[in-house]
Amino acid sequence: MSDATAPATGPARTTGTEPPVRVSLVRRAWWAALDWWYAARWQLRSLGPTTADDYRSGDGQPVVVVPGVYETWHFMRPLMDALHDAGHPVHVLPVLRHNLRPVPESAREVLAYCAEQDLRGVLVVAHSKGGLIGKYAMTMPEGNRIDRMVAVSTPFGGSAYARLAPVAHLRAFRATDPVLAALGRDLAVNARITSVYGVFDTLIPGGSALAGAANVRVPVGGHFRILGARQTREAVLAAAGSGAARPALGSGAGEPGAGLGPGPEAGGPA
Repeated sequence: MSDATAPATGPARTTGTEPPVRVSLVRRAWWAALDWWYAARWQLRSLGPTTADDYRSGDGQPVVVVPGVYETWHFMRPLMDALHDAGHPVHVLPVLRHNLRPVPESAREVLAYCAEQDLRGVLVVAHSKGGLIGKYAMTMPEGNRIDRMVAVSTPFGGSAYARLAPVAHLRAFRATDPVLAALGRDLAVNARITSVYGVFDTLIPGGSALAGAANVRVPVGGHFRILGARQTREAVLAAAGSGAARPALGSGAGEPGAGLGPGPEAGGPA
């Protein structure tokens, strides 16, 4: 495939695992600069007056938001606004704080919150590491509270940069990490996942396509700023609307023997 810029067309949907578009180093650097500017702005906005309670009204399918590592739920506000405006009550988990804890631990927090609030038929909307947490939760026996998930820029296959990370909770994004590798082997819930990603991800060069999932590539470059893109909002709303009238799942979320029990947690934080 030739060097490409972000196309002018809308989201491209596939169930395959097509490779990311190749882009020039100059464009990658530009996207990286825009990405970190976006991240800095939303870190500052997290100090604003908007509270999680502002999003919890609505009669639609309940949404639980799971941000990425180092992110608070405020990073997800562009998608939260769109979902709430569409009638979805949107829930966040302040207990995750900046999301530095291991994936299995955070997945249990997600399910504990769903049980505490008696949420059923939940749509998880996640970014980056949040998608790993959401998938792990879906595979657990209690995961039948989750109907499906939309994951944006999630490193389902790991990141080539993770081995260079200076801290353990970033090195856990290696493809060989026990938790991430076990998630990759578990295909049972992939059909209930929509993976949304850009034409190139500055932090996940291998891309976020997930075998068996609904893969949606939007014409945006970067890892963070994709959250604020119109095409991403459209893709998330489309995924939310595609099953809004479906009943909550009663079973089949994953079995204890699926390879995601307590064992992988010993592999270190994610």
